[in-house]
Amino acid sequence: MEIEIQNVLFEFFGGLGIFLLGIKYMGDGLQKTAGDRLKDLLDKFTSNPFMGVLSGIIVTILLQTSTGTTVLAVGLVNAGFMTLRQSIGVIMGANVGTTFTAFIIGIKIEEYALPIVAVGALMLFFFKNQKLLNYGQTIFGFGALFLGLDLMGSGLYPLRYLQAFQDLMVQLSDQPLLGVMIGALFTFLVQSSSGTIGILQNLYGQGAMELQEAMPILFGNNIGTTITAIIASIGASIAARRAALTHVIFNLTGAIIIILLLRPYTALIAMIQESLGLNAEMTVAFAHGIFNVANLIISFPFIGLLAYLVTKLIPGEDSAIEFKPTHLDPIFIKQSPAVALDQAREEIIRMGDYAYRGLTETALFLNNHETKHSDNAFQLENALNKLDREITDYLVHLSVSQLSDADSERHTAMMDAVRDIERIGDHFENIIELIQFKISSKIVLTDDAKQDLNHMIELTNSTVKKAVEALSTMNREDALEVVKLENNIDRLEKKYRKSHIIRLNEGKCSGSSGIVYVDILSNLERIGDHALNIAEEVLGEKIPETVH
Repeated sequence: MEIEIQNVLFEFFGGLGIFLLGIKYMGDGLQKTAGDRLKDLLDKFTSNPFMGVLSGIIVTILLQTSTGTTVLAVGLVNAGFMTLRQSIGVIMGANVGTTFTAFIIGIKIEEYALPIVAVGALMLFFFKNQKLLNYGQTIFGFGALFLGLDLMGSGLYPLRYLQAFQDLMVQLSDQPLLGVMIGALFTFLVQSSSGTIGILQNLYGQGAMELQEAMPILFGNNIGTTITAIIASIGASIAARRAALTHVIFNLTGAIIIILLLRPYTALIAMIQESLGLNAEMTVAFAHGIFNVANLIISFPFIGLLAYLVTKLIPGEDSAIEFKPTHLDPIFIKQSPAVALDQAREEIIRMGDYAYRGLTETALFLNNHETKHSDNAFQLENALNKLDREITDYLVHLSVSQLSDADSERHTAMMDAVRDIERIGDHFENIIELIQFKISSKIVLTDDAKQDLNHMIELTNSTVKKAVEALSTMNREDALEVVKLENNIDRLEKKYRKSHIIRLNEGKCSGSSGIVYVDILSNLERIGDHALNIAEEVLGEKIPETVH
């Protein structure tokens, strides 16, 4: 019996590993095949709750994990890309999308698993085309999923004869809540609701448990999948924590209702199984799918109430940055191009303020290494990218309008200013990543180097702020002040590079710390260049190199 238990454990856990690897590979392949635009899909197509549900279903099918979709939604809420109400629809859709894997398992094509794996592997090894490689990865993952299921089934088969397992099944029949707890715990441990469902389908298919014993574990699975989203929301914005709580309430409420209706629901599934002639695996898939669709239909009308409830449970003003443009009204493009240009300028000024704030957060992170500042900086950089696309699209549409010569010049200047401000975001993002590298690699900067960087970043931030003010007021004096400040940045960058070489020769700093130091200086100097470009748009002329 000892050898048999060892075989059971080896085959079960080995099969589970291959199964989870298959799901991940298939999900990654599908995601790449879809163009790796899942965030854009969630961002663009969640304008109303129904579209949010649909997006949640599609993304979950592509990712092959409802947890992944929910964590992605929480992340997008945290970054300000998505509102709380939009995320609720996505989370509801994710629960329906995850049933797709269970239906795939119900097809039962284990005998073809090895040839499918072989086809996928051959495509991965012998093709160079990226699209074919993505298909190969999806096919390989699909075959590995069934190969893992087959191994798990072989490992689980002897359990039906094990007295301890039979006693556990009796307990599950008498105590449904125990099954719920087992399902929740196992789903949390393997970080995959599909993994729990796959095991259930195997156990039921092997005759090791009855339908009424499998049902509570199936519904506990929906509770376990919420834990990862809770973890992902720790330390996040208030809106992100509310989104995670929404997931908990939605899944927990559905599980409680179905546990109260366990007997009639089990009888309904048994009737469907008999009338449709379903195999054991497909029966579990139908039980899971019907439950999640019903839960969605019942909960969908209460999205507003759910949003209100979590707002009351987690009070406070959310500090998430507004990513959406607040001034770009398309109606002005045709009716009054001059007004549309003013609208675009206001949005660009707002964008410039975000660049200034991002650089401020970068300076704080440099000195205290608190992750809230790096998170804020990344969030602001994401906002700059979003606004860059929106403002550029607006200006492109505006370019076909009849613009006066003066307005045409303003239009060109604005296009250039948007690009420069977006590039400032890229550079302070680079600096944040350099600081993170310094922290993770335990690189120590000398006090002189820290003082130099703080002086440089303070000067650069002042230059960016002055450039944005110049753009806001179209004031030549402010723009000329930017030219002087940028000249100082260039001078200091050269001076500090020389100081670094002296410290390096004296053995006061290491080569690795020097690389971080010089790269940060270089990024700050480039930010100064982009601030100068903005000032030149205000002045209406290019400043010769000799002047600055």
